[in-house]
Amino acid sequence: MTRLAACVLAATALTTLAIATPALAQTDEIQVYTGVLADKGVFNLTLHNNFTPSGQKDPAFPGAVTADKSWNGVPEWAYGVTSWFEAGLYMPLYSRDKDMGWGLDGFKLRSLFAVPNADDRSFVYGANFEFSVNAKRWDTNRFSSEVRPIIGWHLPKVDIIVNPILDTEYDGFSNLDFAPSTRVAYNFSKTAAIAIEHYGDFGPIKGFLPVNQQAHQLYGVVDKTVGNLDIEFGVGFGLTDASDKVTIKLILSRDLNPKKSVVAK
Repeated sequence: MTRLAACVLAATALTTLAIATPALAQTDEIQVYTGVLADKGVFNLTLHNNFTPSGQKDPAFPGAVTADKSWNGVPEWAYGVTSWFEAGLYMPLYSRDKDMGWGLDGFKLRSLFAVPNADDRSFVYGANFEFSVNAKRWDTNRFSSEVRPIIGWHLPKVDIIVNPILDTEYDGFSNLDFAPSTRVAYNFSKTAAIAIEHYGDFGPIKGFLPVNQQAHQLYGVVDKTVGNLDIEFGVGFGLTDASDKVTIKLILSRDLNPKKSVVAK
C-alpha cells in the first residue's frame, strides 16, 4: 500500500467514526472533484457562483435561504502542500435570495488527498474532507462535514469521474447522507471539453427517501482554458419534484503563482 493510500484510508476511517447527516439547505459549490491538485507550492483561486432562476419556492427550514431566484457563491483558496495533498479554504460563503437579500453563510476548511499527477493517469483515486462552520440562514447545524471519495478513469478522449459523497451533521452513523456526483466528459483537446454531470441526494443511508423526495439534477457543462484561466459553465435541470428546476453555474479558476516552466538550453 502506498503512503497516499494509507493516508486516505486512515483519514476516511477517523472521519467516519464521528460523522452523520446534513441539513437540507443550499449548495455553494456544484463541482465534481477529479483528483487534480494544485502543484506543490502553488496558490490557486477558484470562484464559484450559482444562480437558480427556477427553484424550490419554500425554504428548507424556517429562516433559511430560499433557492428560487437565489445567487450563491464562494471564493475557494487552495495551496499545494505536497504532490498528493492540497489544503483549501472556502471564505466567505455568500448568498442572496429574494426575501432576505445578501448575507454571509459561513466558511469551510478542506483537505484533499489524491494520487499525484491525476491528469496523466488512466485510473485516479483520492478523498476530500471538509469541515463547515455555518450561519443560521444556511444550515440547521452550526457545524457539518463532508467526506468525498474520488474514483475516476481517463480514457483516450473520455473521462469518467465518480464522487460517492457522504455528508454529516455529527448525529450518528446511520444518519450519514448519501449525495453522490458523477461526471462523464468528452475532451476535444487539453483545453476544451463538454460534459454531463449528475448531482443527487438520496437521503440518509439508514433508509433512502422516496424517489420524489430525493434531489437529482442533470447538468450540461462546457469547460475551456483560456491562457491561465480555467472556465466551467453549466446549466442543470431538476429530475424530481424535490429538485430545483433550473440552476446555472459558473466556475473560474487560476493559479496565483504558477510554476515557471524550465526551458532546456
